[in-house]
This record gives sequence, C-alpha cells and structure tokens, in this order.
Amino acid sequence: MRWRRLCCVAFLALAPRLEGQDARLTERLALPTAAAVQQLVDSAATAGLPTEPLIDLALEGAAKGATDQRIVAAVDRLWLALRSAAEALGAGASPGEIILGAYGLRQGMSPANLMTLRAGRPGDLTVPLTVALDLAGRGVLPDSATAAIIELAPRGDRDLRRLVQEVDRSLAGGGTPEEAWHSARLRFGP
Repeated sequence: MRWRRLCCVAFLALAPRLEGQDARLTERLALPTAAAVQQLVDSAATAGLPTEPLIDLALEGAAKGATDQRIVAAVDRLWLALRSAAEALGAGASPGEIILGAYGLRQGMSPANLMTLRAGRPGDLTVPLTVALDLAGRGVLPDSATAAIIELAPRGDRDLRRLVQEVDRSLAGGGTPEEAWHSARLRFGP
C-alpha cells in the first residue's frame, strides 16, 4: 500500500514535466527515466544543441535493455560531448558538425583537434569530421588525422575520402593501424 502511494506521489510530481515530453521517450522508458532524459533534451535545446542524438541514444539503450541509470548516464555524457563540440567548433557550427564533433570527442579526439580543424579548414566541416571519425575508427591517432585533413584541405573533400580508402587498403595488407596509416600517407602522397 505504501509503495502505491509513493508511486502516485512520484507520478503527480512528474506529471507537469511529462506533458512536454517526447512521446517516444514516455512510450519506451520508465517515467522517471523519461523525465530525466527529457530534462537533458530540454537543456540541450535551450543551449542550441541538437537534441535528436540524445533521444536516439536513450531509445537505443532501452532497446538493448540497459538499466535506467545507464541510459541517463549515457545521455548525459553525450550531452556534455555535444556542448564541448559546439564550444570547440564555435559560433555558426551546423547541427551536423556539432553531432560529428561530439562523436569525434567520444572516439578520442580532443576539443583542440576540433578547434584546429575549424581554424585550418574554412567552410563546412561535415566531410572532414566524417573522415576524422572514419580514421579514428580504424585506429589512426586523432592528432595524425587532424594534421592530414588540414594538409589536404586545399585538395578538396574527394582527396579526404580517398585517404580513408588508402588506409583501408593498407589495413587489409596487415599491420597495425598506425603502420597502415603511414603506408597510406606514403602512397597517397603530399
């Protein structure tokens, strides 16, 4: 009986907050978890950050059977990465750049790498950030990837994509990611 009363009190306390919640969250998450995630989503929206990745991550956690605490913690970490990426990329960064920057930070890039890319590569950073993520996913060190992207900036996005293909070819030949990276750089040329 006492448990039911506590649940009712908790629900009534959360009810005003649930009105503005994304229906996907309330359908797939426990109400307290949905409310906590929604607070992070609202905070991101207020800060001008993309919110969809936060919702997607929460829903992915629910689909994988993660605990409520893990879901909220993961969404919080992504919120922090989005904020750091937005700060590093500066005013005017597109939502796509912020999202890619956040995932770059989660893969080992530093805010300094993002600032260096922004300073060394004018214009849209969607392709350079995607290439940096691809290279990081293949084990290339973020500082090496950032330097190569800036070095190749004058040659265009096509050459950036070609660099990833060269790394793939080198990895297929065996060796460590860093060896494959150096081999690809030699074949790709300056």
